[in-house]
Amino acid sequence: MTYSRTISLQFFFFVLFLFKSIETPAQIINYKINTANIEKHLQYLGSNELEGRGTGATGGNLAAKYLAQEFAKIGLKPAGDNDTYFQNIPMHGSRPNPDSELTVYLNNKQQTLELGNEYILLKSGDQTYTPSPKELVFVSYGIIAPEFDYNDYYDLNVEGKIVVFLEGEPESTDSDYFAGNKNTIYSYVESKQRIALSRGAAGSILIPSLKNSYKEWESISENFLAENITLAYSVSGNLSILISPEKVDLLLQDSGYDFDAIKTMQRENTLKSFPLKTKLSFKGSFTSRDFIASNVAGIIEGSDEDLKDTYLIISAHYDHLGIGKPIKADSIYNGVMDNAIGTAALLEIASLINSMELKPKRSILFLLTTGEEKGLLGSQYYTNRPLVPLYKTVANLNVDGIAVFDIFKSIIGVGSELSDLQNLLQETAAEKNLGISEIPDIFISSESFERSDQISFAAAGIPAMIIVEAPDYVNLNKEEGFQKFIKFSENIYHTPFDDLTQNINYYAVEQHVDLLIDIILKICNRDEPIEWKKNSPFINARLRSIAEKR
Repeated sequence: MTYSRTISLQFFFFVLFLFKSIETPAQIINYKINTANIEKHLQYLGSNELEGRGTGATGGNLAAKYLAQEFAKIGLKPAGDNDTYFQNIPMHGSRPNPDSELTVYLNNKQQTLELGNEYILLKSGDQTYTPSPKELVFVSYGIIAPEFDYNDYYDLNVEGKIVVFLEGEPESTDSDYFAGNKNTIYSYVESKQRIALSRGAAGSILIPSLKNSYKEWESISENFLAENITLAYSVSGNLSILISPEKVDLLLQDSGYDFDAIKTMQRENTLKSFPLKTKLSFKGSFTSRDFIASNVAGIIEGSDEDLKDTYLIISAHYDHLGIGKPIKADSIYNGVMDNAIGTAALLEIASLINSMELKPKRSILFLLTTGEEKGLLGSQYYTNRPLVPLYKTVANLNVDGIAVFDIFKSIIGVGSELSDLQNLLQETAAEKNLGISEIPDIFISSESFERSDQISFAAAGIPAMIIVEAPDYVNLNKEEGFQKFIKFSENIYHTPFDDLTQNINYYAVEQHVDLLIDIILKICNRDEPIEWKKNSPFINARLRSIAEKR
């Protein structure tokens, strides 16, 4: 089915209201969004044949070949290695074996824990091997944040020891202290691990915050028992464990505190750090492999002699979780919404822009990344080995999901507030009679700037954002909109049920794609580059890439 830019006659009056006065005749660029093309791509990318498009798996490789073929049909210029569409990425996979031994010692007693049921490895591989018992130290949240005058390591020596910390960060109602009720970067386990390493720790143990400890632990355990994939050249990590809440008291033996006492201190904001009496060793057994996975990259060259040597990157990850533990006899994690549909939309966007008689002034690099689900690996590799210079890349627009529930009345530009992209987003929203919303608090962790490929580009100095619809719909009230998101997050996201049986409102898909195209054209036809705002944490990376001409 094809829905034109003006949609169909029966929707004429609605669209006239929703999009009235969006363009003057001189600004109109004619194109027709063919949602039948998007649906065709989605039917293949989300099919069981591709087995969930796992990184380094048969299905993932088939998806990459399909995407390269589609880029060739569209007429994009190959931007990958050796005049191909593929940017080949060496990767390493490691899976822990059940005979791995994690042992807790207290005086002359010792207890070995069971992998999966009682602990999980957050990092896998031979670098985690810790044969001699190491002392343990409880370090509260495991955070050092000078800007908040906060230090969980104050007056503690953890060199050569294993630190134990809680998930999260100090609770606050003050937006100037750990961002109030929003998460800061300090809440992420990766930040805690880096801080521990900087203090000389030999490893770390994370205590998760779980409401229903058994049910949630079972779900988390299934994810982390899957293969751990890293870039082949990654710096080796050290022992990093997620401990079951049921086993925390084992670590706290004879310390003067139990887990209930720590949770009480946490609620009262009276947490403190202290050495533990227990020690820990780990003798791991792993099944490993080395392989190649690929980003898929193609370029539309700009039309302006002065600006075509600068680039906008449009990215979307095409990988998903592959084959996993069966749920109701289904073991294929198809990832239709995450992110087959975003990939399919990117193909249609590339086709439409390349078919325009007058091409955008700046060049556009369409980048389909792999390994996003394994830790943003494809985008990290790209920024380490860019196909076009970082300092000539004006912005990144990441596409991770597309509106499918209903035609929307508001949008969220995640990360737009950090750069001039905010102004372009506001301008486009006003033209389309759309509101601009902030991320609802209940979705802050799932939609945050740090959780998809845009953060890799931002960290490399490239202004970046992802545009998602707010739960603010034409045919659904606010509560119904929230419930749609919650149902998807709790029952479908990262399960085998994110498949082709889901209902998709293709009018919403078209609306989202139309919005993205308008933003793309604004960025590419603007004479001025996109600049970070002065308070952006990524501005120094931008200045460095310009100075190095990298």
